[in-house]
Amino acid sequence: MERIKQFFKSFLLVEMLKGMKVTGRYLFAPKITVHYPEEKTPQSPRFRGLHALRRYPNGEERCIACKLCEAVCPALAITIESEQRDDGTRRTTRYDIDMIKCIFCGFCEEACPVDAIVETRVLEYHGEIRGDLTYTKEMLLAVGDRYEEQIARDRAADAPYR
Repeated sequence: MERIKQFFKSFLLVEMLKGMKVTGRYLFAPKITVHYPEEKTPQSPRFRGLHALRRYPNGEERCIACKLCEAVCPALAITIESEQRDDGTRRTTRYDIDMIKCIFCGFCEEACPVDAIVETRVLEYHGEIRGDLTYTKEMLLAVGDRYEEQIARDRAADAPYR
């Protein structure tokens, strides 16, 4: 009896009709496609994108070269070199992040005691060759200067969770 049922199912193309039913259901449903450059999907307030180095309001860089972000990075994407200044404080001479290695985990941001390294909401960046995605200290400071207002707003909104 089971073989006869199986024969009629295959002869009448029952599986194909079930598939066509699913296709027909979605054929006339409203489309959910996002036309990317013109339309953007909403971002989570905790989205982690392009890194940035911040400055104090007086213009001095925040990074004190404690190297905690370098130590905590699971992908070993951060390279820091530092030296002591004449006034006895320590500052970075080299701060590189290899974005190809970075897994955007946010550990560097969490480890920083002075809130110097942050991950912005910027997701639209690219590199044409491998070297373009190694961000140097100057590039990271430029990103921080450019998006400082947005970073400050995000930090203020996220303050209750810290």
